[in-house]
Amino acid sequence: HIIRTLCALPGSLELCDWNRTWQTLNPDLTPCFQNTVLVWIPCFYLCLFAPLYILYLKRNDRGYICMTHLNRAKTAIGFTLWLICWADVFYSFWERSHGATIAPVYLVSPTMLGVTMLLATFLIQYERKKGVQSSGVMLNFWLITIVCATVTFRSKILHALNEPASVNVFKYTTFYIYYTMLLISLILACFSDRPPLFSQAVRDSNPCPESGASFLSRITFWWITGLMVTGYKRPLEEKDLWSLNTEDKSQRVVPQLVCRWDQECNKVKRPVDKTLYSPKRSAREEKKDGQPIEESEILLTKTLQKTGDPSLFCALCRTFGPYFLVSSLYKIIHDILMFVGPEILRLLIQFVNDSSAPDWHGYFYTTLLFVCTCVQTLILQKYFHVCFVTGMRLRTAIVGAVYRKALVITNAARRTSTVGEIVNLMSVDAQRFMDLITYINMIWSAPLQVILALYFLWQNLGPSVLAGIAVMVLMVPLNAVIAMKTKTYQVAQMKSKDNRIKLMNEVLNGIKVLKLYAWELAFKDKVSAIRESELRVLKKTAYLGAVSTFTWVCAPFLVALSTFAVYVLVDEHNILDAQKAFVSLALFNILRFPLNMLPMVISSMVQASVSMKRLRVFLSHEELDEDNVERPAISSCESNSIRIVDGAFSWSKDDSPTLKRINVCIPEGALVAVVGHVGSGKSSLLSALLGEMQKQEGYVSIKGSVAYVPQQAWIQNATLKDNILFGRDAKDSWYQKVVEACALLPDLEILPGGDSTEIGEKGVNLSGGQKQRVSVARAVYCSCAVYLLDDPLSAVDAHVGKHIFEKVIGPQGLLQGRTRVLVTHGLSFLPQVDLILVMVDGEITEMGSYTELLGRQGAFAEFLHTYTNTEQEEVEESVAGEAGLLISELLSYTCSISVSRRQSLNSLNTAGTGKTPQKTEPNDVAADKANTGRVKLSVFWEYMKAIGLPLSIFSVFLFFCHHLSSLGSNYWLSLWTDDPVINNTQPNREMRLGVYGALGISQGIAVFCYSVAVSVGGILASRYLHQTMLYNVLRSPMSFFERTPSGNLVNRFAKETDTIDSVIPSIIKMFMGSMFNVLGSCAVILIATPLVAIIIPPLGLFYFFVQRFYVASSRQLKRLESVSRSPVYTHFNETLLGTSVIRAFGEQQRFITESDGRVDHNQKAYFPSIVANREVRTRCPLMSLLVPYFPQVTASLNWLVRMSSELETNIVAVEKVKEYGDTEKEAEWRLEHSTLPAGWPTAGHIEIHNFGLRYREDLELAISDISVNIEGGEKVGIVGRTGAGKSSLTLGLFRIIEAAQGEIRIDGVNVAELGLHELRSRITIIPQDPVLFSGSLRMNLDPFDGYTDEDVWRALELAHLKNFVSGLPDKLNHECSEGGENLSLGQRQLVCLARALLRKTKILVLDEATAAVDLETDNLIQSTIRTQFEDCTVLTIAHRLNTIMDYTRVLVLDKGQMAEFDSPSNLIAKKGIFYKMAKDSGLV
Repeated sequence: HIIRTLCALPGSLELCDWNRTWQTLNPDLTPCFQNTVLVWIPCFYLCLFAPLYILYLKRNDRGYICMTHLNRAKTAIGFTLWLICWADVFYSFWERSHGATIAPVYLVSPTMLGVTMLLATFLIQYERKKGVQSSGVMLNFWLITIVCATVTFRSKILHALNEPASVNVFKYTTFYIYYTMLLISLILACFSDRPPLFSQAVRDSNPCPESGASFLSRITFWWITGLMVTGYKRPLEEKDLWSLNTEDKSQRVVPQLVCRWDQECNKVKRPVDKTLYSPKRSAREEKKDGQPIEESEILLTKTLQKTGDPSLFCALCRTFGPYFLVSSLYKIIHDILMFVGPEILRLLIQFVNDSSAPDWHGYFYTTLLFVCTCVQTLILQKYFHVCFVTGMRLRTAIVGAVYRKALVITNAARRTSTVGEIVNLMSVDAQRFMDLITYINMIWSAPLQVILALYFLWQNLGPSVLAGIAVMVLMVPLNAVIAMKTKTYQVAQMKSKDNRIKLMNEVLNGIKVLKLYAWELAFKDKVSAIRESELRVLKKTAYLGAVSTFTWVCAPFLVALSTFAVYVLVDEHNILDAQKAFVSLALFNILRFPLNMLPMVISSMVQASVSMKRLRVFLSHEELDEDNVERPAISSCESNSIRIVDGAFSWSKDDSPTLKRINVCIPEGALVAVVGHVGSGKSSLLSALLGEMQKQEGYVSIKGSVAYVPQQAWIQNATLKDNILFGRDAKDSWYQKVVEACALLPDLEILPGGDSTEIGEKGVNLSGGQKQRVSVARAVYCSCAVYLLDDPLSAVDAHVGKHIFEKVIGPQGLLQGRTRVLVTHGLSFLPQVDLILVMVDGEITEMGSYTELLGRQGAFAEFLHTYTNTEQEEVEESVAGEAGLLISELLSYTCSISVSRRQSLNSLNTAGTGKTPQKTEPNDVAADKANTGRVKLSVFWEYMKAIGLPLSIFSVFLFFCHHLSSLGSNYWLSLWTDDPVINNTQPNREMRLGVYGALGISQGIAVFCYSVAVSVGGILASRYLHQTMLYNVLRSPMSFFERTPSGNLVNRFAKETDTIDSVIPSIIKMFMGSMFNVLGSCAVILIATPLVAIIIPPLGLFYFFVQRFYVASSRQLKRLESVSRSPVYTHFNETLLGTSVIRAFGEQQRFITESDGRVDHNQKAYFPSIVANREVRTRCPLMSLLVPYFPQVTASLNWLVRMSSELETNIVAVEKVKEYGDTEKEAEWRLEHSTLPAGWPTAGHIEIHNFGLRYREDLELAISDISVNIEGGEKVGIVGRTGAGKSSLTLGLFRIIEAAQGEIRIDGVNVAELGLHELRSRITIIPQDPVLFSGSLRMNLDPFDGYTDEDVWRALELAHLKNFVSGLPDKLNHECSEGGENLSLGQRQLVCLARALLRKTKILVLDEATAAVDLETDNLIQSTIRTQFEDCTVLTIAHRLNTIMDYTRVLVLDKGQMAEFDSPSNLIAKKGIFYKMAKDSGLV
């Protein structure tokens, strides 16, 4: 009624006239409709969205854009349009004043339009102020306006042509100007403005083009084209990758999740009152018997107790939910559009059947179909983009949260999660979430699609559809059972995978020990056993998967079969004609997708729920209590630097205290020594001071900053200088002082790049002493108030130790005036310290100065008298202040450090370059390299061979059978629908139905068989590939492990193996399926319409080009992503090993930033790869719409392009796993025709003749011309300054490095002619670093189970471990934690001694084996070796010369050559190098 009033003029009353609009050869809309609805649509659109848009812009201010020509043009046109509208209004008023009758609509509509144009102009300026470079809201506005105006434009032209007399010149002119301006506005809206001032894009060298791209470019993903073209011309490199968008970076994403997770944790905690009873010794009052009076205080504290498990799911939803909901909106629109297509198709078929319909209807429907499909494609890709970006952010957040948590969990919690497990949380579990996010919307979308499909089927076939529904309902419980089973298998598989990665981690960390003991095979079998259990589970999962695939491929067919059967059998007048059959089949095919997706989504959810639980458990671990140690302000009146009152400490809340009744007060600036036997709790005391232990009762305070030097030096994979600076600013003069004081100058001369030399992982290219000195230098450089030094001097030579004590730690050292707590086994330093704490069994039994303790005649004095003998005189001398040697003289010795270590470094530094080492190239660690170019066909061939050729061919044959029967059933159906109808019935329907059913069943069987075949083939392949990789890695020489970061190797065994296990087989299934689909569709179409043969080749070529163009970049991005993933895990591994150091120095934030940077760097390669994916998915369908023939083929082709790309990007995993087959290998482990006698060596007689070795082909000899004859049973000490070639000689004896000249003969047999295991298993070494593996104590002593329990107990007794082991609850089966961390360093050393006692070979090598134990234990070890290996040949590399003074002979090495070789007494008489060293140690 209102519209009629507005249009109140004759001839324009009707809003809609069907005769004029639809049932005519030349359609047109009524003037009333044109002047109202078509004008109002854009007005309503803008009025509706403007308030929301303004609110959005207000919240998301991106900065200010300066006025540009583009903006001026947009604004000017906006004003012009507004003026045109007002001109129309004024003209209507003018006409009215001249007596003409004007319908109200001519005043109302232009006014509304004018206001809208003004609003649009305001929005253009507001967008500029808020930094919007290109706006979707405005582009859509101009598009809607121009579409509406186009109808009027056509109408006006027709009117002018047909009735030129009635044309209103003014209004027509203004309309044409208006229309032109709209076109220009639309074109301008397609362009993007310049970036806002001070935005990320302006500051960034290579910003992501997405933020600056126009709206059109964003929805079609056109903005990535530049990168794709670059990738097509040449392989992409790291410098080509864009920076991440700010909202995707770790610093934005991780804190959001951490904050929400903390809120969830706080929800489940409730405060509880707790009473603490704390005994307090009164200092002044004493009872008559001299005992202090006991006081006690009762403390009431409020603690928080957990009432349940916090929900990680809620935290994730609250963090990522809002952004992710956008994808759900896209999905709803897409699902609705999916059913619009078939509806338009139905109308199109009606149009074809109706000969009276005008031709333009056909064009109209086709255009509508085209637009609908375009919109559908764009929306679907946008949906996937949102999903993938959410997944990417989710992974970033999880990795960041896990990393942050790993820095604060307690030691007890750290023991429950091994490095392998935590790395898996970051790699596999985070990946599971990323996979799920893409499909999670199917949970509601699939039922929606099913309901809509069934609704349309009901329209078509009536109640018969119920039969189909019944079949679908029956399928659900079956799949539920499968899903439940899959979940249990999933958990089991993850557990095996964790154990395998954990063991691999340890094998890689302790590879040197495995090689020296010839234990590779034992550990290869252990890893293989875990791998077999993992594969057994995988195989079960594969069978379940096959059943699942069988049911889901057959589901749509069974639904169709049951529906058709019921339809034709219920009533013989029900005729199955072509329209019913094929429309129903189209709908059944729509059903297939949601039905196929649901089980996949369910299994993905199952996997994610397993991962979610693992993550929740890890993130809920107990954290170190920051209140364990009080930190009084520097200005406070507290005079003591360190104070512990009645302290009792344990490693976890439930353990009994390791340290008890600790009372210590250390004044500022004091030097305190802590002494005691192995396992007495010295290191634990330092841990307690650092807050690393659980404080059960008492009070601890430390004043000022803390520096910590751990017992085993922790070295980062960075340059030597970075290791010392440790994130502090560089101050050159102080740095030089520190380096000099820590005796590092001579080392810097040796290192090829000086202090810019890159140190390998865990310091592989430094000796033990060098690592420890770097560790000390790091602490000294930090210049803190309190220094906690955990026995740093044991790993360095005696004279260097003395130098460091005098220059750094001692009363005159760099640290004078600072508080220093030094754990030590060296007695010569004790007279110079202010206070000595003596520890026994976790208690401080005595404390006082050196002279006080000697005077007390207690345990300490006794301990001293036993061990000082010759040292005593030296000690007194030094007390008198006569330093035995001038420092300058000492330095001249240290400078004579030899060439050998330098060469070992050079060998690393120039590894593989073939260049001579230069100072400018200090990098030595081979980072993961990305291959370039296409994946070679040989990689596919390797994979097929790994599956087995017969199985591969059989699988292909099964695929062929499946597709043949599928085509057969469709062809049979078409024959059936063509059957003649006699008396309203079809005669042969039972026969037709039977054959149709049989074809369907055969299809199902083929599916089941190929699913099993491919999965089993995949498992065979992954078993073979993993085994060969494991064997190849274990066969690699030591130089390979020094060059290759363990992160790369772990990545191969974790991520790449996971891809080969589970991803590649499923992609192969999909690839084969889509390939046969394309071939089948093409065959059918060619038979039906042979003319199509003209179109198929160019279309195929086009798709082939798209595939090549896209894959070139996609594959390279995948490689770059894989390469940048390793450093994330390498850094994480490194951090876990050094958490205590990082916490002590308070450097957590710097490490978190570094980790975030590495994750972002990895996502930089991942982000373009997902966008490239979206781009190819957007373009292919849009192109294929231009070929209106066969959407079926183009759909399959799209899928084929996608799958072939996926296959090629994932097969890279096989390439990566295979690459270790081509690296250099050690000599054979065992020779086939060995003539070695069974008991060899019987005498232990070693002849070294003219022996020399080099670390790499193009380097000088590290040791040369060594000729020594050692009789069986002799005891020979090997001494020399750092780098003289002591270790190189033992490496040559064990053939860790092969001889370059000369030979070594043992009992007359040339060792170079033996298999490595034959050699290494017949001689024994006690290595410098005591390495233990996680597993039972017995496994650590005898991994091959070659000895009886009695033998093992006897070895433990001789190694002085029997009491300790028999006191353990599990005795020999006591579980050692990763790296043996639940034993002290000294105990680990004794375990290594027990290994040697168990093997009891004729030759024993000790490599500085007693550096980490106290003097008492050292004596025990020495006496054991003297008695138990009396008739054996013993070679000892010694730091403490007193251990070899009673040896038969001593070999002195200098600069890689033999300097002296004689008995100790003769050498001292000669007054050569040995004499000077003995003098340094105070032995002469």
